[in-house]
Amino acid sequence: MLNQTKNLFTLRNMTKIAILSAISAVIMLFEFPLPFAPSFYELDLSEAVILMGGFAMGPVAAVIMELIKNLINLWLNWTITAGVGELANFIIGCALTVPAAAIYKYKKSFKGAIIGLVTGIISLVIIGGFVNYFIMIPAYVKLAGFPMEAILSMSKEVNPLVNSLETLIIFATVPFNLIKGIVCALINLLLYKRLSKILHI
Repeated sequence: MLNQTKNLFTLRNMTKIAILSAISAVIMLFEFPLPFAPSFYELDLSEAVILMGGFAMGPVAAVIMELIKNLINLWLNWTITAGVGELANFIIGCALTVPAAAIYKYKKSFKGAIIGLVTGIISLVIIGGFVNYFIMIPAYVKLAGFPMEAILSMSKEVNPLVNSLETLIIFATVPFNLIKGIVCALINLLLYKRLSKILHI
């Protein structure tokens, strides 16, 4: 394990990590809402890039790329949650990319990729729900000055099923993260093999 981690920190791999992190951070700037989720939930596909990097270089690389991506985004956009939103994005991103990359690392086949991606999506949905319930939304309430009533009202306007924090998680957060995970996984499946020669230079 130590040798595998040491092999990651070569000039070649660190260059790839830096490039993929920067690409992911740029993609993160292009966010768009989903019709059933409130406006503070905007979908970006940056995890698709990190999934490809994780498949190529392993789960540790995925963690590093998630960290760098969020630091770049923090530098570009600053924050209204004292960095809590970026921390939540880091945790949720790792929830998807790390299990997928870890499983694929030890089972490099199409079946291994599918198992890894499905595991990552399940992890994303579960951890994403907890992170939003206990970290992200409370941070908006306390640090950004958004009253919980305003958040729920904004959410109910686009999704009538939302009438409490719990229903916001169940009917907005969970399907939002499920869609994000599936789309990023499909992009990875479509592009990884085509780009694998470049990723393994």
